[in-house]
Amino acid sequence: MYAGAMAYETKGGMRVNNLWFGSALLPDGWATGVRLTLKHGRIERLEVGTAPHDTDERHAVGIPGLPNLHSHAFQRGLAGLTERRGPTGDSFWTWRELMYRFVERLEPDGLEAIAALVYAEMLEGGFTHVGEFHYLHHAQDGSHFANPGELAGRIAAAAETTGIGLTLLPTFYAHSGFGGAEPTPRQRRFINDVDSFACVVEASRSAVRGLPGAVVGVAPHSLRAVTPDELEGVVKIAQGEVIHIHIAEQTKEVQDCLAWSGQRPIEWLLEHQAVDERWCLVHATHATDAEVAGMAASRAVVGLCPITEANLGDGIFPAPPFVAQGGRFGVGSDSNVLLDGAEELRTLEYSQRLAQRARNVLARAEGQSTGRSLFEAALLGGWQALGARAGVAEAGGPFQTPGLKVGGCADVVSLAADHPALAERREDEILDSWIFAGSRGAVDCVWRAGVKVVINGRHQRRDELSARYRRTIKALLA
Repeated sequence: MYAGAMAYETKGGMRVNNLWFGSALLPDGWATGVRLTLKHGRIERLEVGTAPHDTDERHAVGIPGLPNLHSHAFQRGLAGLTERRGPTGDSFWTWRELMYRFVERLEPDGLEAIAALVYAEMLEGGFTHVGEFHYLHHAQDGSHFANPGELAGRIAAAAETTGIGLTLLPTFYAHSGFGGAEPTPRQRRFINDVDSFACVVEASRSAVRGLPGAVVGVAPHSLRAVTPDELEGVVKIAQGEVIHIHIAEQTKEVQDCLAWSGQRPIEWLLEHQAVDERWCLVHATHATDAEVAGMAASRAVVGLCPITEANLGDGIFPAPPFVAQGGRFGVGSDSNVLLDGAEELRTLEYSQRLAQRARNVLARAEGQSTGRSLFEAALLGGWQALGARAGVAEAGGPFQTPGLKVGGCADVVSLAADHPALAERREDEILDSWIFAGSRGAVDCVWRAGVKVVINGRHQRRDELSARYRRTIKALLA
């Protein structure tokens, strides 16, 4: 920070009043000499073409923080432990068995410790708000905690510790397969009926009440984990907030859904639910042309998790026709095997290049920047999927453009001008170079709701959170 810049300490970091950027990405494009005056976590005033004041904290490049629309925080503890070939070939389903074994040992303190480091790493990677798809609800033996929101409270505590914005998505999980199949013993920590799930959701709302900008939606886990009647009940519990669901991630899931209903998962959902802007369809990897058109027309967001989808061998979402029809998407970190906003966007574009055997596939039009096209699409779609109070619209109101603007949430990322990848870059070249050549190493500082939580690429509480995480993993793997 420059001498004279005004700031004061808060629980989660350092709050500043004025930020000045030599160049910043605003909703209508790049501007120079941009001053943001912050108040109560929002941008109270925005000026362009200004010189810095003595009281300004000054940086070279400012961009909006990215939303991360899909996370399973606890799975970070598995990263790197499932990369060994099995006897009959590996897939999502063999990976899932290893994940179940890991989760059987996880206690509340451990969940909070893992989530806190994950959220710090997200902030360091340019994400400022996370959608936590939270399906771990019960004790190790499957019994219910006295407080149905015990583990939701641990997620909220991790968000408060790190300062990240939170959309908590308590997840309904009742069955092991289509048609109401009985859950397996290893799924016992996830299982609820609709009535007990309503208690979990209400307890989750209480757990986040003290977090600025927090949202609680609902997440029917997948069509294989709910019956049609249960899905109706879960949607009602949402009370107008966002609804997320895993769908068509795996070819086996598609085949099983066809055997159960005669329809593919996306096809079934679009026919049986009023899918609209509140919905986020996570993965949607295996979609037909008709399903792509239906999703685009619904105005729902498709939640893409490119790093995890590559890690698990899921497949490649048909993004070009979806985007061409006005489809909305955002990105998430899912299993959190690697936390880097730029790399999620890069992996998304590279997967399309490999599938299409072409370059700059997701650029909006001839001559336009691929990096900016990816970034702004993920910004728009991600904030929509994370819900009203995440800084986009009033509950039930129209979708609004997020970003650095008066009244908007002061979620800001500065990029390091001295990073080699950004040398002599201007405007859209900055985003292209960050995404395709710079990654998280180019992130300098991060402000969430006006509080500076990352300085010189490191979360302010990184050391203590890393130490706690290491103790937790040592105990889990003993």
